[in-house]
Amino acid sequence: MRVVLAAVLAPLLIAAAIPPATAQEGPVPAAALLAKVRECRPVSTGRFRTDDGARADIPVCAGRGVVHYEADLDIDCDGRPSRACSRKTDPYFLPTTAFQDSAGRHLDSAKLPYVVVPGPSKAWDHTKWGVHGGGVVAVIYRGKVQYAVVGDTGPTDLIGEASYATARSLGIDPHPVTGGADGGATYLFFRGSRVRPIESHREAVRVGEALARKFVGGR
Repeated sequence: MRVVLAAVLAPLLIAAAIPPATAQEGPVPAAALLAKVRECRPVSTGRFRTDDGARADIPVCAGRGVVHYEADLDIDCDGRPSRACSRKTDPYFLPTTAFQDSAGRHLDSAKLPYVVVPGPSKAWDHTKWGVHGGGVVAVIYRGKVQYAVVGDTGPTDLIGEASYATARSLGIDPHPVTGGADGGATYLFFRGSRVRPIESHREAVRVGEALARKFVGGR
């Protein structure tokens, strides 16, 4: 009985231990951003899958000063181990991220909102489109906008993944195994942007809001 109860309570205790971030629309509402990316001008030579075995039907698109795509939101729990993200909670856990913080440490998925981009390939090389580690991303889901940074790279054929903290702030179940969203997430990357230090979410929000106002034609 104790074993069963512990198994039931463990995910709840883990979630309670991580203070939730707050996704705010800020000065630019989700609808205004989405209105600017309704059309897709494909810039990837190939298309991507959301999951292994899924159909490869998602292109990376470009707009004025941005690249964007719509996909699912799988949970990336890699990086510095925590109560929420470790080999105990995620059988595929890796203690590394492609990009590191200002102290040379791997990023903390449970605390830092970040997005995972496909690794460079013939289909699409993010670096050639001004998308680099620490670049600013607006993740839009069900009317919420979460500003995040590019924090990790993933398989070259898969798309649609963000950190535990990103999911939780958007109201998505962040559990690395059972969580995530099957679709409806829009990823809007501001080309050439960079947050320093990469681990400063406050700076990501400040820079992201300014770029979003410019993108939609505001001041």
